[in-house]
Amino acid sequence: MSEPTSGETKTPLSIGSLTRDPRILLVDDDPLILESLRRLIEAQRYDVVTAGSGKEALGAVDKKQFDAILLDLNMPDMSGIDVLTSLQERGVETPVIVVSGDSAIDSAVNALRHGATDFIRKPYKPEELLRRISNTLNKQRLEKENNQIQQRLQQSEKWHRFLVNTSPDFIYTLDSEGRFTFVNDRVETLLEYKREELIGRHYSEIVYEEDIFRADHVFNERRSDTRATRNVELRLKCNPGNCRPRAMNGRFRTVEVTATGMYERQEIRFETRFMGTYGVVKDISDRKQAEETVHYQTYHDLLTGLPNRAKFRDYLGRALVHAKRNSQTLSIMILDLDNFRVINDSLGHGVGDELLIHVAARLRQCIKDDDILARLGGDEFALLMPDVSSRLESTVVGHKVVEELNVPIRIKGHELYVTASVGASFAPEDGAVADTLIRQTEIAMYQAKSQGGCRLQFWQPAMQEAFAGRIQIETDLRRALANDEFVLFYQPQVDTVSGAIKGFEALIRWWHPDRGLVLPNAFVPIAEETGIIVPIGEWVLREAAAQQAVWRKNGLPPVRVSVNISPRQLETPDFVGSVMRALEANQLEPGSIELEITENVLMRDVESNAAKLTQLAEAGVLLAIDDFGTGYSSLKYLSRFPINTLKIDRAFVKSPEREGMPIVNAIVGMGRNLNLNVIAEGVENIAQLEQLRVLMCSEAQGYLFGMPMSALEATKLLEEQVHGQEEEIKAG
Repeated sequence: MSEPTSGETKTPLSIGSLTRDPRILLVDDDPLILESLRRLIEAQRYDVVTAGSGKEALGAVDKKQFDAILLDLNMPDMSGIDVLTSLQERGVETPVIVVSGDSAIDSAVNALRHGATDFIRKPYKPEELLRRISNTLNKQRLEKENNQIQQRLQQSEKWHRFLVNTSPDFIYTLDSEGRFTFVNDRVETLLEYKREELIGRHYSEIVYEEDIFRADHVFNERRSDTRATRNVELRLKCNPGNCRPRAMNGRFRTVEVTATGMYERQEIRFETRFMGTYGVVKDISDRKQAEETVHYQTYHDLLTGLPNRAKFRDYLGRALVHAKRNSQTLSIMILDLDNFRVINDSLGHGVGDELLIHVAARLRQCIKDDDILARLGGDEFALLMPDVSSRLESTVVGHKVVEELNVPIRIKGHELYVTASVGASFAPEDGAVADTLIRQTEIAMYQAKSQGGCRLQFWQPAMQEAFAGRIQIETDLRRALANDEFVLFYQPQVDTVSGAIKGFEALIRWWHPDRGLVLPNAFVPIAEETGIIVPIGEWVLREAAAQQAVWRKNGLPPVRVSVNISPRQLETPDFVGSVMRALEANQLEPGSIELEITENVLMRDVESNAAKLTQLAEAGVLLAIDDFGTGYSSLKYLSRFPINTLKIDRAFVKSPEREGMPIVNAIVGMGRNLNLNVIAEGVENIAQLEQLRVLMCSEAQGYLFGMPMSALEATKLLEEQVHGQEEEIKAG
């Protein structure tokens, strides 16, 4: 055997990311042949391993992986056929080239049947042997690459199917006629169709009828790439035969469809054939539901389900346009419950909410189907009657509303009486702009409320000036505290027998920069309604306590200072804390301040008010009932409060010769029996004072003893009293 005259080109084998020379196992029992083969094959830079017997060959196969095996058939210990059989039993797929001197055709056939890849007879030409080895290795390499490609394709297809079928979107393909050729698993949860139910059916069968026109454009899409249809909103019908409960609308799902045309390229260049459409359907039902919910909440009151102020204004704007176009008239009403806040504060917000729901139901009974009822906020409602013929018709509805709400409502064991102040406007006579009509109607409603409530009031132009003045007062009040425009005046409270000053009532005044001195009745009701009264009341407490501290520091006789407490101030959670802080900041004992509260204020929330006032009384703060006898409380309820003083209203003192004095007598007697201090207000002359002395009323307050005076004048009055007492002592 001679060396080859020309070398064969070999191909390195790739293993993962590594490339190595092919490894070949040579098996022959003849050492000379084995050595010759080794030298021949190694010359081609193959990695060669030799084995002198069949058993040695199998041992080598167990230890290493080979790319080809050259095997002799006739070996003494184990024939080549036995080696082939053992390799098959071991599952070894390495190609085997049989190199044998046996020329019988049966030997070659038998070897090939037992798994040999090729058969070469000895003697052989080196070039032929190397060519056959190279061909075998190339064939093996190509088969491996093909297997790897097939495995990748199978894995890719598996991944593709997994991604398509687990996609949150409904993916489909249609043929050129618009029939489904593929749908993924998502269709079963989205539309509740089985996949096989849709295959072959036309897309129009699942499109909501009102959306067919838009659907025809997207499902028949023939464009591709960037020109294709994207995110077209449609509604697709759910399977009508499925009875399972659905969380969303049972008839359809709202979706966005993105589609592109599919084409098959022809053999002729630039020619294509339209195959159908590929599309992706994204479910946006939850998003649409959320958008609708947000829209509803934006324009509706969640408690009553009625339109809110923004929606009512929109309705009114459209109604005004329609009325102008058709030469029609309309009317709006705005009503506010007169005593809702008392109910809400005394019985809790749960009862208050139930009351508002009942009120909304009653108001619906007063209007026609075409009329609009809205809740503007709090206890304020609005009615829009888009087609009324006259003010008389509107007046009838307004009186019906007042009467309907005047009937008691029973909620959670409470029989509640609510009345309403109703303002009304008539368009276009009173105006043709939505915001103007609403503002004017609210002014009319405030006018009705200021007249005692439980009435209907139409807008009148003269109301504008009064309301503007009210708005100006509110604006000025909000900056009055910051500008230090308030001041306290003091009216003395004296002993009816000795004439000694026992205390002062602190009375607020407002030094307005333009209007001068403003009395409380001109601004306190507005401050109370807007809530500004709370910081004003806290200022009064601090200022009165500071003045007390000045008098004590100057050695003047100890007198109490009475401070009026507003309803809103008493209802604040920090009311007790605000009183105690005013005392502590001025190092005053609690008994130096007396809080004056009317009967009606106490009755607004008996449980809460009793707890707060008891806490203050236990700390030593005094409590007086102002305007006693004019409220509607019972002694049973008053007994729950730690009262120190009863103040008799001036109306009973004003005419002692008439019916007032018996009431004064009764109050003084009750106070004496309960060991309470009694102060009569409004004492203006000696006759009234003499009557009070006869009745043994302990103290009096009024113009007879002094007008409300500045802190400087009150200080002088106390100094004069001290000087007078000193003169009496000297004279005695």
